[in-house]
Amino acid sequence: MNLAFVESPVQLLNVLEWTHARGGPGSTTVVVLPPVDPMSRGQLRRMAELARDEGVTVRWQEARGRNGAPLKALRALTALIRTADRIVVGDPFSRYVQLLLSLVRPRRITVVDDGTATMEFVAQLAGGERLVRWHRRGSRGPRELLLAPVTSAARRSFTPSGNRTVEVFTAMPVEAPEGVEVTPNTFAWTRGRFGPPSVTKGADLVGTSLVETGVVDPVPYEEAVTALARAHGATRYFAHRRESAEKLHALEAATGLEIVRPDLPLELIARRGPIGHTVVSFPSTVVHTLPLALAGTGVKVAVCDIAPEWLRDTASPRAQGFLSGVTETARDVQRLAPWRATAVVEG
Repeated sequence: MNLAFVESPVQLLNVLEWTHARGGPGSTTVVVLPPVDPMSRGQLRRMAELARDEGVTVRWQEARGRNGAPLKALRALTALIRTADRIVVGDPFSRYVQLLLSLVRPRRITVVDDGTATMEFVAQLAGGERLVRWHRRGSRGPRELLLAPVTSAARRSFTPSGNRTVEVFTAMPVEAPEGVEVTPNTFAWTRGRFGPPSVTKGADLVGTSLVETGVVDPVPYEEAVTALARAHGATRYFAHRRESAEKLHALEAATGLEIVRPDLPLELIARRGPIGHTVVSFPSTVVHTLPLALAGTGVKVAVCDIAPEWLRDTASPRAQGFLSGVTETARDVQRLAPWRATAVVEG
């Protein structure tokens, strides 16, 4: 049995892409460990419906919140994880998934894309570093110290050995360490299942949660969105599921853009259409995945760099380098200079 753990809609989408690449779902069970925010939960429920339609068994397991939910989930999943032939992980940085992995010694493990975080995961795995999300400042507080043994054990689970194979299924440009098998994610399931989309004459903007994660200051972000909308004639703004309602209301008032809250990952929304002839994004997962999902449609994807002065004091020292790397390694995209008060971005 293949047992997958997912915590976001994109992770579940990429599990479906992985099962498709292997010729079908086979005996695959997906355990959904939903976050608490309503947007993510809504998208996950829609993705769970699609997964069931594809023959995948889906188990919805609450593992957050009060009333002992984490411990109840741990007890419920322990027996299941010990019977799995292969474990598929959507977020290798997840402390809860790391805890589950520490209970077993999986012989086969696959990591599917959790967006651009896959790039950082592979780099840390190759460098022998501890697993830390790129936007975290890396401080080791009491909680991190308490969980350090769990993280170390999980890291060993992601390291190939004579008794364990490790696969990374990804659309990201990665250089995996020796012994790790990299399988390209071409979004073949998405292209076969949806579309081709109708393409409009206008442009669409793609939002990011860089403000919410404390990386980018909200003022230059709003100014950049305004400038990009004007330069490209954009009419819609596809919000990231983590963007705050307050920020989105401010963007709507400042730009006149129609704010769209997608009910599915953007790759599926874009493939279903309608979609603008140009899709403009900041450095994020979609600058790597949309060119694959929209291959052959004529839609152009453009990415606007993040200027250093946009970064907040709370941003990780690695933030600028990581975001630049996301842009520089993107294929089949148009690269735009970051908006500044003294310059206008041209399409």
